[in-house]
Amino acid sequence: MFPEIGHFALILAMMFAVALATLPMVGFYTRNRVLLTSAKPLTYVMTLLIWLSFFVLAVAFATDDFSVLYVSQHSNSLLPIWFKVSALWGGHEGSLLLWIAILSAWAAAVAYRSDSLPNATGPVVLAVLGIIATGFLLFILFTSSPFIRLLPDHPIDGADLNPLLQDVGLIIHPPMLYMGYVGFSVAFAFAIAALITGNLNASWARWARPWTNVSWAFLTLGITLGSWWAYYELGWGGWWFWDPVENASLMPWLAGTALIHSLAVTEKRGVFKSWTVLLAIFTFSLSLLGTFLVRSGVLTSVHAFAADPTRGVFILALLVIIIGGSLLLYAVRASQVRSVVSFGATGREAWLLINNILLTILTLTVLLGTLYPLVFDAFSLGKISVGAPYFNAVFGPISLLLIVFMGIAPLSKWHSTKGKWLVHIAIMPAILAIAFSALVFTFHVFDWYLWLSFSIALWLVFMVARDWFDKVSAARQSIWLRAKKLPRQYYGMLLAHFGVAVTLVGVIFVSMNSTETIVRMAPGDKVVVGNYAFELQGSIRIQGPNYVAEQAIINVYDGDKRVAQMKPEKRLYKARQQMMTEAALSPGFTRDLYISLGEKLSQEAWSVRIYIKSFVRWIWLGGLLMMAGGLLAAFDKRYRRKAGV
Repeated sequence: MFPEIGHFALILAMMFAVALATLPMVGFYTRNRVLLTSAKPLTYVMTLLIWLSFFVLAVAFATDDFSVLYVSQHSNSLLPIWFKVSALWGGHEGSLLLWIAILSAWAAAVAYRSDSLPNATGPVVLAVLGIIATGFLLFILFTSSPFIRLLPDHPIDGADLNPLLQDVGLIIHPPMLYMGYVGFSVAFAFAIAALITGNLNASWARWARPWTNVSWAFLTLGITLGSWWAYYELGWGGWWFWDPVENASLMPWLAGTALIHSLAVTEKRGVFKSWTVLLAIFTFSLSLLGTFLVRSGVLTSVHAFAADPTRGVFILALLVIIIGGSLLLYAVRASQVRSVVSFGATGREAWLLINNILLTILTLTVLLGTLYPLVFDAFSLGKISVGAPYFNAVFGPISLLLIVFMGIAPLSKWHSTKGKWLVHIAIMPAILAIAFSALVFTFHVFDWYLWLSFSIALWLVFMVARDWFDKVSAARQSIWLRAKKLPRQYYGMLLAHFGVAVTLVGVIFVSMNSTETIVRMAPGDKVVVGNYAFELQGSIRIQGPNYVAEQAIINVYDGDKRVAQMKPEKRLYKARQQMMTEAALSPGFTRDLYISLGEKLSQEAWSVRIYIKSFVRWIWLGGLLMMAGGLLAAFDKRYRRKAGV
């Protein structure tokens, strides 16, 4: 009976979502205050019902209720409890319920803060979110219900969760990624509400900015966690594979980055209004496109969900309605979105516009590389593969050019900046960057592309430092007092830009100074890789909660000193009879030691893959800094003030 409560709660939630999507809109056009004020309670009730349904499904997983089809397909009685609960979003139906639950949580947060919005803006924003919720609730109820029963007979133990997902990464990566994906619906809703209400002045950008920054921060964290998970879990030693589903999260991140900068210019200078509204639509559309690609069955990926064609058609129709409707509304209101403020070719507005153009080009580059094979196959033109060579060749140079403009924009002045002054502030950081990178490359085989990339990364760091120093030393107050008065939003920007440089440095050093080797090792064998010696001590058989494994014990020496004992495993998961590799890591600030077991070559000998990865953790450190910068900017004090009418 308990699962039926969850299903019934979803049905009721859909009814309230329909009411939320219609009543405030009717209230706006008829100027009925009662209907407008209904938006908040409707949002709260819808959110409560959706989370009740989510809780019911979580209880079904935690209590091994295998009479529920979805639970029996994605869980097992031997799973640890934390994997049982996180298995809820380990498949299509549950991940979709998580998507909707997070959407409702965002809507409730907007409702809670909506008193700070003027006139009818808050109710219309909530109505737009209600339209999105209605579409996805219809989708889950008619094509993807997670509450279907297996009665009267059902499995005793369940089919088990995919072994690849039995990791802490499943617990934190999808929720963080979805918080970002779905969070962009708020920016989208603000943009559509601005078009509907006609409040297209700069203040709508101020209302949307903190929500967009928080969404961007969560998406940054989700992508960072996904990269880290792929690195240690797949046993391949890589951190990014240009997988189509990885691209599906990268595209809204790139568009969202452009949106953040465009919102800043719209709020402060009243320009880019048309561009900003379009970017808000574009960013959320890419989030929906990612949902479609993952769940339609058109992609083959490590973490794509297999789905029947009905689901793909439904999401495609939803995609067309939401994107098509928003673009139609934009076209109708386009004449009201034009900016009348002008700016010079060397002003900060111009540099930020170039940044946004480059970010859009990067987004379209990834979109083309992801969709081109699908379109080629759909028209029966054959099967082609677009992989890392294409993305690296196109994405890398444009990204470096983007970072150059990223260093210039914050130091330039609004409206117009003298060219001589820009050269003056940029020349010393450039000299220092070139000198430091030349020093680094005296210890390594010279590669001009890596040298240029490293120089640009260092230049960005020095430009960030100079910008801060110029601001805190401009006044007669002490540097400490002046630094305390700078807004959080400014520090968030500096932190995010610094994070970009740190990630780039990590990518460069991983590319130029990493070692990989595959060797045959038997007990007592010692192999020297780089500055380390690896000795296989032996292997033991261990019993996990739902698997058996052979665990190799490898001692690592730096000279005569043992610096680590590493224990890679080969696991056999009993329920699925699936063999998995569990890599062993010895992490460090400037290097990672990484070992994974290949095939067993004899009774005691193994094929062993050994990596030494330089500065690989800087890639994820940069991601965390960017995330922290986004959150810091979102919680600037001025966003807590009530917006004017």
